Amino acid sequence: MTSAFHSLIKRLLEAAFSICIGLSILLFPLGGTVGASEPLMSGDYISDTVSVAQSLQETIAIPEEAEGKSQAESESVQLITAYISRYRNRSQVNQSMSYTTMQTALNAMAGHYKTFSNRPLPEQLKARLNTELKKAEQLAIKES
Repeated sequence: MTSAFHSLIKRLLEAAFSICIGLSILLFPLGGTVGASEPLMSGDYISDTVSVAQSLQETIAIPEEAEGKSQAESESVQLITAYISRYRNRSQVNQSMSYTTMQTALNAMAGHYKTFSNRPLPEQLKARLNTELKKAEQLAIKES
């Protein structure tokens, strides 16, 4: 009789334990806070283009030996991703000269940072990026 009682208690405890584990697995992700940051893009194509171009030009101008250079580069890649994601599928924007010029510069910059993360931007690429970013900024303002 006691062995049957112990067996029943053991089964109930195992079932209760399984239920607790299952519930904690299901509910644990819901208990955390969402660390969503502000959106990087405002939704205004012209102001976003100008601000992204200026931000990337500032990143390019940071000396290689400066502290925080790698942090600025990774933030630039995030900014590039946000910009391309925001405007890539918008037909009223992605057909414009400013967007095409901007996309060329962004692809070159992000490609270098992702592929050669431990190497500095070559001087030729810096000059090309600065030229294209300035041109895209001017075109965006002119198209408005």
